[in-house]
Amino acid sequence: MSLLFKLLEVEKVEVQQKIRPKKKRDFKKWAPYLFISPWIIGFLAFTLGPLIFSLFMSLHDWPVTREPVFIGLQNYIHMFTKDPQFYKSLGLTFKFALIFVPLNMIIALILAMLLTQHVKGVKIFRTIFYIPSVISGVAISIIWGWIFNTKYGILNYLLKLVGIDGPQWLVDPKWAIIAVVIASAWGVGSMMLIFYTNIKSIPQDYYEAAVIDGASPVRQFFSITIPIITPTILFNLITSTITALQQLTLVILLTKGGPLKSTYFYGLYVFENAFKHQRLGYASANAWIMFIVILLLTAIIFKSSDAWVFYEAEVKGQKKKKKSKMSKKKEKN
Repeated sequence: MSLLFKLLEVEKVEVQQKIRPKKKRDFKKWAPYLFISPWIIGFLAFTLGPLIFSLFMSLHDWPVTREPVFIGLQNYIHMFTKDPQFYKSLGLTFKFALIFVPLNMIIALILAMLLTQHVKGVKIFRTIFYIPSVISGVAISIIWGWIFNTKYGILNYLLKLVGIDGPQWLVDPKWAIIAVVIASAWGVGSMMLIFYTNIKSIPQDYYEAAVIDGASPVRQFFSITIPIITPTILFNLITSTITALQQLTLVILLTKGGPLKSTYFYGLYVFENAFKHQRLGYASANAWIMFIVILLLTAIIFKSSDAWVFYEAEVKGQKKKKKSKMSKKKEKN
């Protein structure tokens, strides 16, 4: 009997030893999810939840003061067949994006290149260039409203000093969208810092070797700098495109969609459908169309990146494959 009790005790200890590590392993398995649970809860409550609910709203006639009525796809049908302002606002938004995105990226890249130069006070200039990007849209609209003013605006005053009659920036439909582009490009500091950080991380050995080979600074820029920072260009291109397609704050505060709806961008169109005309269901349908447009454009940009984005790891992998192929050919010979 004593031997039987001893065997039972040994088995009990072995079972306990097997169970305890499992509990520890289970905790280690779930610990990462526990730490990121605040983000998961926030994503479900404030991103995914509203997104799904907006899709639900888009299938209803949803006034602010009355009960919603299910109408299926009528909001989408009306948008594409009976609402000419939908196409006008979408076209204006694409026009704005085609001007804003390249201009914004070029300015950011030029400023980033200037900041990489070894000049006294470069840190002060870096701060000065970055400050506009942290100023609120309300403050920017007030500042640029003063600058573009036809009577006392500083921009037209400076143009007059060199003998140029400045246009009526916020009154002329031809110039209003240009004014919005200029005001939007003023907050280029964040993109500039991203470019600056990437450029500073490029090894100086590349440039030293290029100088020895007799490459000019322009040649170095297009043959070394641009290929290496193409992943950063891809990131900035996508974020800048999304920002341009969602432009709203400056348009509301600077031009209010005018003059003659020449700056009546898609974001303002959605906003007024929701809160001015009190058609929440229709505005949700508008927003979902823009979501799909942004999704498609992002997918197209990502697909095209295979042809022009340079990844060092991929190139190294290709070189290794080529070397292995060459060695195999030599062995066969």
